[in-house]
Amino acid sequence: MVKKKVPLRKCIVTNEMKPKKELIRVVRNKEGEIFVDATGKQNGRGAYLSKDKSVIEKARDKDILSSQFKEKVDPKIYEQLLEFIEGVQK
Repeated sequence: MVKKKVPLRKCIVTNEMKPKKELIRVVRNKEGEIFVDATGKQNGRGAYLSKDKSVIEKARDKDILSSQFKEKVDPKIYEQLLEFIEGVQK
């Protein structure tokens, strides 16, 4: 039996390699819109964050997504990430 390869991605806050399903993807598309990608399949430049409240708060405090996408990220994105995590943990 051949085991299926698990895709790994790096969290931009902790720099840990984790399976893609354990991370949340934030995307900037060609139009410059930045949004949370719940499916993980939207077109555009993606950045991955661990599904952990402390990681999201650290990213918000240091504004890591802005440096990752090289443009100012709306603070509402961090709120959406926190809401997404709370929805997953329930």
